[in-house]
Amino acid sequence: MTDKYSVEAAEILANEAVRLPISEAVPIYEQLLSTFPTSAKYWKQYVEAHMAVNNDDATKQIFSRCLLNCLQIPLWRCYIRFIRKVNDKRGNEGQEETRKAFDFMLNYVGADIASGPVWMEYIAFLRSLPAQTTQEESQRMTSVRKTYQRAIVTPTHHVEQLWRDYENFENSISRPLAKGLISEYQPKYNSARAVYRERKKYIDEIDWNMLAIPPSGSSKAIPSEEMQWMAWKKLLAFEKTNPQRIDSASASKKIVFTYEQCLMYLYHYPDIWYEYATWHAKTGSVDSAVKVFQRALKALPDSEMLRYAYAELEESRGAIQATKKVYESLLGDGSNASALSHIQFIRFLRRSEGVEAARKYFVDARKSPNCTYHVYVAYAMMAFCLDKDAKMAHNVFEAGLKRFMHEPGYILEYADFLYRLNDDRNIRALFERALSSLPPEESVEVWKKFTQFEQTYGDLASMLKVEQRRKEALSRAGDEGTSELESSLHDVVSRYSFMDLWPCSSNDLDHLARQEWLARNINKKRDKPTFGIEAGSADKTSSGVSSNTNPPAKIVYPDTSKMTVYDPRQMPGPAALAISSASGTLPYSCPFSSGGSPNSLNDILKSLPPAFAAFIANLPAVEGPSPDADLVISVCLQSNIPLATGKSGTASLPLQSGPAPSTSDVSDSSKFRPRDRQLGKRKDMDRQGDDESSTVQSQPLPRDVFKIRQLQKSRVGNSSRVTSSYTGSASYGSALSGEVSGSTG
Repeated sequence: MTDKYSVEAAEILANEAVRLPISEAVPIYEQLLSTFPTSAKYWKQYVEAHMAVNNDDATKQIFSRCLLNCLQIPLWRCYIRFIRKVNDKRGNEGQEETRKAFDFMLNYVGADIASGPVWMEYIAFLRSLPAQTTQEESQRMTSVRKTYQRAIVTPTHHVEQLWRDYENFENSISRPLAKGLISEYQPKYNSARAVYRERKKYIDEIDWNMLAIPPSGSSKAIPSEEMQWMAWKKLLAFEKTNPQRIDSASASKKIVFTYEQCLMYLYHYPDIWYEYATWHAKTGSVDSAVKVFQRALKALPDSEMLRYAYAELEESRGAIQATKKVYESLLGDGSNASALSHIQFIRFLRRSEGVEAARKYFVDARKSPNCTYHVYVAYAMMAFCLDKDAKMAHNVFEAGLKRFMHEPGYILEYADFLYRLNDDRNIRALFERALSSLPPEESVEVWKKFTQFEQTYGDLASMLKVEQRRKEALSRAGDEGTSELESSLHDVVSRYSFMDLWPCSSNDLDHLARQEWLARNINKKRDKPTFGIEAGSADKTSSGVSSNTNPPAKIVYPDTSKMTVYDPRQMPGPAALAISSASGTLPYSCPFSSGGSPNSLNDILKSLPPAFAAFIANLPAVEGPSPDADLVISVCLQSNIPLATGKSGTASLPLQSGPAPSTSDVSDSSKFRPRDRQLGKRKDMDRQGDDESSTVQSQPLPRDVFKIRQLQKSRVGNSSRVTSSYTGSASYGSALSGEVSGSTG
């Protein structure tokens, strides 16, 4: 198989094995089951192939390999069929073996929600046993009664049918006795039936034919895998609540059964193994937790997480030798051991055997080809913090410096250690040695640490000197040029800040960050023109832009050098509307390059298509980048978008750059009143009929009556707000008609 855990390829192999003779099919089945060792359907298919040719020895061997790890009813019923077939002609001895097989089966899978047919089959088997004497008959009836009583308190799909059969059974023997027994077990049956209905909700979400494949990971997660993981987690959480309120031993047995079934499908999920083991440990069954960890490591031999968790459990119960074996399994022969495994083993030896054992292993670990600077740092800090031996820690750091001078991370850890010793002389020497050998592109963090050190330990002259050296070194690594060498206010902020205390406000920090970005990009070559009008272009052309008939040859781009950090307090809506209306420009500000006049925006809008320009003209002033969508829609529905007239296909936009017109020069929309709306209704309808093919108002309104009513309310409200807020000043058009109107006050 190209992909070892390919479900499609596995199904193809399984279907191929069915058609082959058993001798040829065995290698295929073994290959499948080595990849999917908890697949009950493949085990069942494998064992049935041997049963078909009466190969009893091979059948028994297969059952011994799979039964206890695959707690699924179809496989176990196959096992019962085989047992009954083998013991069918052995008389009383065979019947006793069959009865023991039934008890063995029900002990393991009798709590399964699908075990109803198994209970019925067992009861039918017990009732079919011959009874020669009255005592044997009495024993048989007692066995049947006990089996019924176990079955009716088990939440299964057939619990109601089993209850009816039990009632008939008791009534057939003795009605007076049946009345007492039925009344005794009625509450237990009701509880089992209620739990069955609750449990079925969780069971129905589980795919019982799913193969156990490794998780795909968060980046390639398959939805079905995640859904199955969540379904099992929900079922486990439900079982842990003991919904049937049974005794703790029975409840624990049910939880164990659920975990075992879960691991058939989530076999490669380390979190399920860990949760199962820790549940055993919390309930006091540490030996069971150890067995679960051992099984988990066989299933996932490459999982370091599970090995550390297992070692932690063994160490917590005082099993030092067992813990040491787990760590040694992580280390292997030592040549391929990771740095983390070396570190954790040193710590374990320090805890369990003392300082000398840890020191001896560190000396050996230094010779490992996979030993990184982390091992030196870990051992040095252990000697410093646990053994209180600063001299030993210093010697370890110095020994590592000869090997890891090129590692910035090691330099920083060594500097932190010297910080704790308050050894400022050696700290300076360390930084000088490291920076002389590190390339500039790898020394950024070291320079940063050096400047922070001088700000704490040095005087003003040393601070300024180190900062200047840092700028010179990093400017050689980058392409910023000489701009990085100049002093900036950022340097002052860095020198005079402390923890979360700053010598400026957050707005100042934003401004400085923006200015720093602009300074770095100020000399970069612009391949494309910026959005704006050059200072000299105003003398060459009268409008600043070309007309619609002669569109510009180049695309217009915004001038990013004029970008500023957004602050909604810079231009409130009403104020912006009033200012822009008074000046005769749109209530929107746009950064133009130097040389542009205030009328440039109006000139640009004249070159736009009239429908688009009218739409922009009718947009209300808003605070921030996110206007109210309903308000914009209502403006669109209420706007009169002019038609393109003339041969050139252009139309003038009713934008005024001069003084505001008088009330006699504008439309009656600025004098809007509810009564005027009713009186002019027919006139408006006639006008809409003329512009039916072009205006926005001619488009059908929403058929939702509630929506139409809301739009009508918003029209009246918008009109009243506009007319009341801007009385005495130029008004930027009516929100209803879309026409520019004004009031001279």
